[in-house]
This record gives sequence, structure tokens and C-alpha cells, in this order.
Amino acid sequence: MVLSMHKDSASKQMDSSKYVRYTPEQVEALERVYAECPKPSSLRRQQLIRECPILSNIEPKQIKVWFQNRRCREKQRKEASRLQTVNRKLSAMNKLLMEENDRLQKQVSHLVYENGYMKNQLTTTPATTTDNSCESVVMSGQQHQQQNPTPQHPQRDANNPAGLLAIAEETLAEFLSKATGTAVDWVQMIGMKPGPDSIGIVAVSRNCSGVAARACGLVSLEPTKVAEILKDRPSWYRDCRCLDVLNIIPTGNGGTIELMYMQTYAPTTLAAARDFWTLRYTTSLEDGSLVICERSLTSSTGGPTGPPASNFVRAEVLSSGYLIRPCEGGGSIIHIVDHVDLDVWSVPEVLRPLYESAKILAQKMTIAALRHIRQIAQETSGEIQYGGGRQPAVLRTFSQRLSRGFNDAVNGFVDDGWSLMGNDGVEDVTIAINSSPNKFFGSNYNSSVFPSFGGGVLCAKASMLLQNVPPALLVRFLREHRSEWADYGVDAYSAASLKASPYAVPCARPGSFPSSQVILPLAHTIEHEEFLEVVRIEGHAFSPEDVALARDMYLLQLCSGVDENAIGGCAQLVFAPIDESFADDALLLPSGFRVIPLDAKTDGPAATRTLDLASTLEVGSGNARPTGEADVNGYNLRSVLTIAFQFTFENHLRDNVAAMARQYVRSVVGSVQRVAMAIAPSRLSTQLGPKSLPGSPEALTLARWICRSYRVHTGGELFRIDSSANDAILKQLWHHSDAIMCCSVKTNASPVFTFANQAGLDMLETTLVALQDIMLDKVLDEAGRKILCSEFSKIMQQGFAYLPAGICVSSMNRPVSYEQGIVWKVLNDNDSNHCLALMFMNWSFV
Repeated sequence: MVLSMHKDSASKQMDSSKYVRYTPEQVEALERVYAECPKPSSLRRQQLIRECPILSNIEPKQIKVWFQNRRCREKQRKEASRLQTVNRKLSAMNKLLMEENDRLQKQVSHLVYENGYMKNQLTTTPATTTDNSCESVVMSGQQHQQQNPTPQHPQRDANNPAGLLAIAEETLAEFLSKATGTAVDWVQMIGMKPGPDSIGIVAVSRNCSGVAARACGLVSLEPTKVAEILKDRPSWYRDCRCLDVLNIIPTGNGGTIELMYMQTYAPTTLAAARDFWTLRYTTSLEDGSLVICERSLTSSTGGPTGPPASNFVRAEVLSSGYLIRPCEGGGSIIHIVDHVDLDVWSVPEVLRPLYESAKILAQKMTIAALRHIRQIAQETSGEIQYGGGRQPAVLRTFSQRLSRGFNDAVNGFVDDGWSLMGNDGVEDVTIAINSSPNKFFGSNYNSSVFPSFGGGVLCAKASMLLQNVPPALLVRFLREHRSEWADYGVDAYSAASLKASPYAVPCARPGSFPSSQVILPLAHTIEHEEFLEVVRIEGHAFSPEDVALARDMYLLQLCSGVDENAIGGCAQLVFAPIDESFADDALLLPSGFRVIPLDAKTDGPAATRTLDLASTLEVGSGNARPTGEADVNGYNLRSVLTIAFQFTFENHLRDNVAAMARQYVRSVVGSVQRVAMAIAPSRLSTQLGPKSLPGSPEALTLARWICRSYRVHTGGELFRIDSSANDAILKQLWHHSDAIMCCSVKTNASPVFTFANQAGLDMLETTLVALQDIMLDKVLDEAGRKILCSEFSKIMQQGFAYLPAGICVSSMNRPVSYEQGIVWKVLNDNDSNHCLALMFMNWSFV
């Protein structure tokens, strides 16, 4: 009976705990705590009861349940909000896709009509005119087009407001016909799949005058904000040098007409920059959409007829612009059309693909505009987190300054103060000097950094053609393996010249040696097509005697275009020395590399093939491709590489700095050529042969030690010697099909690779010199490291151990599988441990 009463009492207490009613004052007190700490500990809940008398009648367990329910409600609200956002985005994308489908149906109908019309003309042409059938068809097509000509306004004189409005309305009609109609034969850009989280629908022109690109996308910003961003072209178009609005004329319909002059940079040192005179028309449509359209003013429209500025070639903007439509529930749908004629015949023939490729135009302008808007939208919503306590706008400014500074160095405009310096008769490297730093650095000029006595900035630059090297892979390699091409002595003195004395001579001592680099991420764009980072060169010393004074060196670095699946885009690595303070207004003197593909990728399945350095192509002369044969692997056969390095100088040391800079850039060019050959898919690196590293034994000696130690420990032969020549062992080791590599044996440091044969270099995606940057524990995965650690004592005692099949990673972070591995001690002539050798059998990229 007593037990039953106890049960009833406990049941009543449980029921009362389930249905607690909180007063508004109690809820307010709990909400205040929840705002500070959504998940308070048991001690915090007890403290809350003691501090708030109004909660004294509530059990701690009940308060715990309240916080659990509150967190659950918050999670449900967030999920509901997220799903509503996704639903709105999907609805808008569905609407956009339906409109695109309607446009494509119209394009198909138009093409079917044209096809039938031309077939009819061919069949009805009299036999006597057979020889001129092609000409008659062309004339018939022209007559057909004349039946529905583009509406012409009677007044198209740019010298009066009425004429300007007529030109603007004509531009608007032409732009809308390109954006939503079939005025241009659009072809979807390969690799750009539409979807709610994609960049949008991207198409390029086919068989039209000039080059054109079109994109449609969704952004979570209001139309007026989108229009404001797009009008500020220098903020997102990296090739825009300046954009001056010379006159603004309001129109009667509430719009505005702007007369503008724009200059753009040349991408290489081998061609002139472009300038444009344009009319920009901003207006609203009846459905509430905003339109910003633009076209060039020419002599035929009463526009400026004067010659282009010095060092520029006049180019033309055909009807282009932005259609910005509001979405239900917020956000905008954007249609972008870029259509230009860059006067392709004014550039050398080898560079013409840069000026007649719609894919390059799409990457540099059309897609860049959409990505910039999406970036700002996510920054505004707080979706992107940045390190270093910097504001997103500050980080974007750093990226723009690095890119602009590199473009200024490559172009060397006279009105910026640049002038060419005499060369030594070999024009492989161009030297330009700038003795007007106040002109050059603009708002970042600081008289305390650049004093009044003579000096300035010197730029050494060169452009060259590369064969059979993917630009993304080359730039990624240069970024991750700086020691392969950089002279740290030159870099360090260059950094010191900006930090301490701006006119210090940046020359390296003969004893300089490379240091390891650490890449510290700073920011990246939402699709990771561009990275802003700080590079720390650790413990640099100019010579062995200066080790005690070793110090870190810092570079601000911008890397873009390293996605090898990107279509038509260039890859770029730009950096500038900075000091530890890294102020927001830090002076930047950018140097670096730019690689632009000259041949578009094929549109077949090979276009998306993953780059494989260990491809099945045969090594040697069998790799030669007959002239005119297509690139069956889908690689860009040709690209243009532009290199520019900047240094400061004093007037009395100008010639010395120029000689140093020219020699340094020549050495960099040689290193890049060697790297390009080493990482080329055709494996031309086999022609380079092995090179011994500083401080290592001769290659022949090391090869002999590796083979002898393998035989001593395992009782077998690594391979059979087919020749009695002195270098036979080295040659067979170098060309062995399995990946063989050596790493140092240090008790207090991670093993670092010191040598690898050709297969080993291909597997690690590196070269011999860059091996010193790669540590063994970065190559093996967690399972491989555990196995090697467990077998290490056995290796030291027995001399060797086998490794089971597993996965490791290359220096480019690509997974590599192998069927079996073996590790053995390499003994020198005194039978002392020299290093460890590893062999990975039957390896391949996953």
C-alpha cells in the first residue's frame, strides 16, 4: 500500500514536470540566458535558479528540458528558413530554365526554317546556274535578312540628345534580342552545368562578327545593388585599366545615357592594349527589370573619330549589357551579354586565339561579373568567414592591387612613367624603368618610403610560348614548389628593399640556398578559382655564415586559374614582398607569372579527362605527334607565358640592378622551361636525365648504393644489368617502371625526399630539385604511416620490410594507389646508413 502511494506521488511529479507553464517573466529571463549561452551546463542552470527568484519554483531538470526544446525550435526555424530559400532559388531557376528552353526552341525553329529554305533554293536553282549556286544562296540569304531588317532610327547623330537617345534605344533592342532571343547563334559552354548552386547558364557565340558570351544566373541581391556593382567595372574586371564617365545625360523615360572612355590592359608583352569609346544606357522596363546596355560610338554614329591613345588599339563594343530582373521573395535573375570586336588582325598571328576566343571572353568578363556579384552577396549575408581579422572589402582590394600592379608592370604605359631601357642585343628580356614613383603608386605613394633623391622601380619582363603544358598544372606547380625556380637571395633582398631601404641592391650572394615555404591561407573566392594567401619563407639566411641571423620573409600572393578543368581561362601567380605588420595600405610591388591557353580544348569527352602525369603514352621518339594531328588527349597544345619581376633601385646603381634583373629573369625562364618539360603529359622530362642534389653523393654512386643494398638485404636483384657501361646502373634505375625514391633518415625530424627516379617523380608530380620540399609523412596516408612506423624497427634490424597495397598522395594532393611497396636501408661504402629507399610497384592515379 505504501509502495503504491509512492508510485502515485512519483507519477504526479513526472506529470507536473511534463506540463510546466512558464510566466512571461520566466520566459524572458530564460531567453536572456539562451542568447548568451544556448547550451548551459548543470552548474550554470543551478546558478540561474539562485540568481533569478522568479525561477525558484522550477526544477533544474525542467530548465534543462526548456533549453533542449528551445534549441530544437531554433534549429527547426533555421531549417525552415533554409528550405524556403532553397525553394525560392529552385523556383527562380526553374523559371529561368523554362525561358531558356523556350529560347532554344525558337532557335531550333529558326535553324530548321533556314535549313529548309536553303534546301529549297538548292533544288529550285536552274542547272545553268549550278556553278554560281553558292553565291546565289548567299544572296538569297541576304535578301531574306533584308525582309526583316533591324529597325533603324532616322536620327542617329551622337552630337545631340535626340540622336543619342535613338542610338540608346537601338542598342537596347539589339541587346535584348541577344540576351533573350536568337540574334546570336549561342552554344552552351562545355563544363558549365546550370543548377541552383552553379554559376549559371553560360553560352558562347558561333559564327558571328567579333566574339560574344552570354550568361544567366541567380544572385541574392536586389536589382539596384546588382546594377551598382556591375557599373563599377574596374572592381571586378581585372583587365580594366580605367573607366571614365565623360558625360551623363538624363532621358525623358527616367533613364540615363553615359558617354564613356575605357582602357584595358594587354594580357602579354607581345601585343598592344585596347581602348573603347562607348555609350551606356540605363533604363527600366515595364515589368520592373533594370537594363544596362552599351555599345561603341563610331564615326558612323557621330562618335569620336580621333586616333586611339598612345600604346593602344581602338576596339569596338557591339551591343552588350545586363538585364536584371527581380525575383519573388528577393534576389535577382541576371542576363549578361558581352560582345566585342578586338581588332584581331592587329596582333601577331600566334596570339590571335587570345582575341578571337569566345571562351576566354566568357572567363575574363561574363563569368567574372557573375562570380563577383555572388561573392559580394555571400559576404553580405555573412556566409563567408575570413581570417586575420580583415574585412572582405580590404581583402578584395589587396587582390585588385596585386592584379593591377602586375598588369601595369606587363604593359609599362608611358603615361605611368615607364620607359624602355637599352638591352644587351638579345631581346629575350625587356627592361623598363620608372623614375616617377608618385605617378606609379598613386594613392599608395609614400614620400618617406621613396625619398626625393633619385631612384625608382625597374621591371624585367619576358613572354614565351609553351608546348603541351596545361596552364593550371604549371601555375600550381610554381606555387607549391617555389624552390624549383626562385632565388631566395634575390627575393629576400627585394623584400628588404621595400621594408628598410627602398634602393638596396637586390642581388644574391653565391652561397645563398633555398628555405622552406609555408602558405598561410588568407581568403578565397566562393568557387575557389582564386586564392589570396601569405607565403612565409622560413628561417632564410643569405649564406651559411648568416644562419644565426636567419629571419622569415613574407610575400602576399594571389593565385588563380589552378583548376585544370576550367574552360578557356588563364592561370596566374602574382606575389609581392610585405613585412610582418602587413598594413592595409602596405606598398605592393607585384611580380609573377601568367599563362594563357592559345588553343581551345576540344568539345569531346577528352576535354574533361583528368591530367595523368603517368599517362600511357610511350616514352621517347614514339611521343612525336605528326604535324597537323589533333591533340587526342584534349590538352592545350600551346600557351603563352608572361613573366614580370619588379625591383627598386638608386640612380647610381641602375645599370647594376638592370643587369642583375635581366640575368635573374633569364634564370627563371630557364627554370620554368625545365619545369614545363618535366611535368608535360608527354613525359619529355625523360630527356633531362637525373641531376645530383647539393650535398648528395654523385648520382652514379647513389644508384650503386641503392642496388647493392637491395641485394644485400633481400637477397634478390633490383634489376638485371644489361650493359657494362659505367652509367648502366644509373640509366636502368632512372628508367625503372616502378617508382623508386630515397628519403633522409633523421631521428628528430620528418624524413625528406632526396632522390627519385623518373617514375617516382611522375608519381609525386614533382621534379628532382623540388623533392627537398616534400616530406614522407605528407605522401603516405594515415594507414601507410602507421604501417611504416610499426615496421621501422624491423627495417633497422633486418634491413628491409614489405608494405601492403595502399594509397598515397602526390605533391598536388592527388591520390595514388599501389599494389605493393618495399622499404630498405641504403648503406654507403662504409656500411653506414645513408638513407631509406622506397619502391612502389604498379602505381597509378586513382
